[in-house]
Amino acid sequence: QVQLVESGGGLVQAGGSLRLSCSASRRVLGTYTMGWYRQTPGKQRELVATITSTSMPNYADSVKGRFTISIDNAKNTVHLQMSSLKPEDTAVYFCYWKFFVELWGQGTQVTVSS
Repeated sequence: QVQLVESGGGLVQAGGSLRLSCSASRRVLGTYTMGWYRQTPGKQRELVATITSTSMPNYADSVKGRFTISIDNAKNTVHLQMSSLKPEDTAVYFCYWKFFVELWGQGTQVTVSS
């Protein structure tokens, strides 16, 4: 079973930056996907950004140009660099991993103050 370990998150002022990281506990043979979704109370979890192990990224329109996702296959780790943060980016961010099955991290809080 693959375990996901998230790091980063916290409180930042609007316009600031944060970096999220998520590491998977073991490697798999084949193309896999990692990334981040986010959720606020009363709303469905939504895509932030994902990236395949072949470095093909996919971004939500709301974060394009502000967030950058990258993957380090040697370390089974995905990074999300978040810049120009807005109060509406406030949410719990969940790491996502998919290789035939989907796995989720426990979530990390990101709070952007105005």
